Amino acid sequence: MSPQALAALEKTSEYLSIGQYSPLTIRNYLSELRYLFVYHGNVSPGDFTEDMLLQYLLYLAKTLGCSRAKCRMAAQSISFYFRHVLRRPYVIPSLIYPRPSSKLPAVMSAQQIKTLIDSIKNIKHRTIVMLLYSTGMRLSEIAHLKITDIDSHNMRIKVVQGKGSKDRFTILSQAVLLELRAYYIIYKPKEYLFNGTRKGCPMSMRNIQHLVQISLAKAGLGSKQFTVHTIRHSFATHLVDNGTDLHTVKELLGHSALQTTMRYLHLSPQRRQQITNPYDVLPGREAGSNKRGK
Repeated sequence: MSPQALAALEKTSEYLSIGQYSPLTIRNYLSELRYLFVYHGNVSPGDFTEDMLLQYLLYLAKTLGCSRAKCRMAAQSISFYFRHVLRRPYVIPSLIYPRPSSKLPAVMSAQQIKTLIDSIKNIKHRTIVMLLYSTGMRLSEIAHLKITDIDSHNMRIKVVQGKGSKDRFTILSQAVLLELRAYYIIYKPKEYLFNGTRKGCPMSMRNIQHLVQISLAKAGLGSKQFTVHTIRHSFATHLVDNGTDLHTVKELLGHSALQTTMRYLHLSPQRRQQITNPYDVLPGREAGSNKRGK
């Protein structure tokens, strides 16, 4: 990679750090830019044209067959570099990759969650899934959870620098605390609660994703609609089912806007079942009647 490209990466990293972007976002943006710089290795990053960027995005989508999410991430990374480092306008992401339509996520029932947890024999894997469900933490938050973040005295877990670089607390289950203690005795983690294969490093998010998908398949729940994030959605939906107010759910999940949390109202089957249809209580009409004109 040319000295100009290395300097561009360094400058981009500085701007991302100043903007207090999460470590994951910084890593993803720099990775995408690195691929771009290598692809156009004979051109200085400051001399890229719109046609060159379109050519690269087309290469990702058509030649490599990358997913829409991957291509959008590349376009967003390029946009950041142009707007903040080069101070040049860049609008390709909004033109080619518009915001996708909002769809309600899949949710597992309480029985399915229980079936999943009961089917996992490995105590480390079971503890991870139990924490995912009982705390509503994101995949990256579970992966980087440290022993010192567990506050058993106040029955809570501190989520350090979650999405948006925000700290928050979420709840700790008494039953999960017992599982955590049993896990600790066997595995004796040092810093991170779930250690990876490399000493001093946390378990990778990819490995956690893999173990969850394997566990779902073994439990007979291997549908593609269920993922690690499904467990977080299930946590939030079941809280709403049990009468937890939306503001509390919002704080536990670490949402920045209540509107994001409100979708769990739509996912709650128990709440829907408690709704009385206005047609059934029309004046002069008995619920369940089926009167027809003759």
